[in-house]
Amino acid sequence: MPETQTKSHLFPNYARRPIELVKGQGTKVWDAEGNEYLDFIAGIAVLALGHAHPKVNETLNHQSEQIWHVSNLFESSGQEKLAALLTADTHFEHAFFCNSGAEANEAAIKLARRHTGKHHIVTFTNSFHGRTFGAMSATGQEKVQQGFGPLVSRFTHVPFNDPDALKGAVSDETAAIMLEIVQGEGGVNPVTDEFAETIQSLCDEHGLLLIIDEVQTGIGRTGTRYAYEQTVLKPDIITLAKGLGGGFPIGGMLGTAALGTSLGPGSHGTTYGGNALAVAVSNTVVSTVFEPDFLRDVEEKADYLALQLAGHYEVRGLGLLMGLVVEDSAAFATDMQSKGLLVVPAGPNVVRLLPPLNVSYEELDAAIEILLN
Repeated sequence: MPETQTKSHLFPNYARRPIELVKGQGTKVWDAEGNEYLDFIAGIAVLALGHAHPKVNETLNHQSEQIWHVSNLFESSGQEKLAALLTADTHFEHAFFCNSGAEANEAAIKLARRHTGKHHIVTFTNSFHGRTFGAMSATGQEKVQQGFGPLVSRFTHVPFNDPDALKGAVSDETAAIMLEIVQGEGGVNPVTDEFAETIQSLCDEHGLLLIIDEVQTGIGRTGTRYAYEQTVLKPDIITLAKGLGGGFPIGGMLGTAALGTSLGPGSHGTTYGGNALAVAVSNTVVSTVFEPDFLRDVEEKADYLALQLAGHYEVRGLGLLMGLVVEDSAAFATDMQSKGLLVVPAGPNVVRLLPPLNVSYEELDAAIEILLN
């Protein structure tokens, strides 16, 4: 907070850190006092290409001089290009663009109910899907829901990675199963191979839709375009945000061809979603991240970082969505900040390392030095 500001007129719904970051370049940021940090939060997995990436800056500046926003009443070649890029070489056919991960998950919930004519959706404890009423109801964390009254009905939360519990929760009334490949906010818990196999088997047996929340794991964060590609799972719907815009707000939902008729004109919409600025930036980010050499580099850097830390911490996660088990995550994050490294808690005993995907080995080594001393 700037020194001249003595009273905040903001709602106190964020437990803010007492520094203001005013400049960023790549993986490095500086606060208002001139202190330098390695940013291993990256806007909570948002800044896929780091701060002030020259390609992103150029795209944003160019588009800002053309057109910003016209609403979804008109055709959008930018949306068409982005949809084609995101669905290329996948089993998906359709894309919908919005403004955030919560909005994308709301769209997925609505689509699943509308397409199946059923309302029951199975999700998991320690999951996180957003803070709007539908997404909050899908979330398996009571702390997110406290004080807001009756939730959206027909969500069942079962223990994550528990095949028997999941089998017992599915019925003829179930429309979909919804999960994260790695529970980011819930402790950096990856889905096990056995559980993934059970999920896919149940979906095939009962004709359930499979929704995978790739808001945090998608767009190269785990070393592949989407995290589900590292599993046996074949989702009907995935949701995206965070890294999708590299810092510019945008969310998205991808769906299979069979779902296309369930979102006809007037069935769902958003005023700002997929506006010209957002999709221009996203096209630049995604086309960069989806290059095979770039993704291979992410995977190699993640392996390197995990290997250096494995003898000192219990390391969880996939790719550069990495969790370290610590005694007190809040105290640990404060200590790291004092040493020039920004990390973010994922529950009381886990911190996340979420550097930009183009972090350098030199920056990884600097972070490792801080983490081990």
